[in-house]
Amino acid sequence: MGKTSKPKRREDANDTWLKPRDAALELRVSFPTIKQWIYKKRIRSVQTAGGHHRIPQSEVDRLLFRTRAKTSPERALLMRRLSGRNQLVGRIDSVRVSGLMAEVVLSIGHQQITSIITARSAREMNLKAGQTAAALIKSTEVMILRV
Repeated sequence: MGKTSKPKRREDANDTWLKPRDAALELRVSFPTIKQWIYKKRIRSVQTAGGHHRIPQSEVDRLLFRTRAKTSPERALLMRRLSGRNQLVGRIDSVRVSGLMAEVVLSIGHQQITSIITARSAREMNLKAGQTAAALIKSTEVMILRV
């Protein structure tokens, strides 16, 4: 992949690499903004042998929620008008529809959440791998496991 053929971090080995323009589209910012972030080291990138920047998908995922709204009130509006506050924004890894049900796997950072929803809901929302989505965790209990 150019000057840095060996990934610096272990998770980079499994990462997808994006062109700056593609990263800008996903983050809903302009191409010049992405370039400035690269130069100011606000977003991590590597350079190819030809001098082009590539951004790991994990970096885009890290910034995904922050770029959806600039101010705190805008972020509050973004958190859909629901009473549940445990909302995690991530990227859809896969959608598997089988009969009346659909399995949706959502990646948030280096973790995954699997949700089983109706196939009708998955079709109505037009869920596809690669899209941005939010998982709403609604429970009266949360278990903690020490790892």
